[in-house]
Amino acid sequence: MTLTLEIKPEVEEALARKAATQGVEVTAYALSLLEEAAGKPTQQAASGSTAVDLIELFAPLRGLNLDFERDRDLGRDIDLG
Repeated sequence: MTLTLEIKPEVEEALARKAATQGVEVTAYALSLLEEAAGKPTQQAASGSTAVDLIELFAPLRGLNLDFERDRDLGRDIDLG
C-alpha cells in the first residue's frame, strides 16, 4: 500500500530531528512509527538490537570530527629488579 501524507512543516522538522537522532531517514522513521501504532513490532524491536552494524551505530555521531585512531603510546619500561 502506498500512502501520501500532507504533513505540516513543523511536524516534518520534528520527525527529521528524531530520525537523525536514531540515525535513520525520515521515511524509515515515519514507517516505524506507523507500524508501532498498528501493533506490529518494528524490525529494531524484533531483532533486539538497535544497530545492524558499526556504521549504523555511530551514524548519530557523523559530522562531529571524532578521531578514533588507536593511541600509539606503548607505555613506560618497568624495572622489576
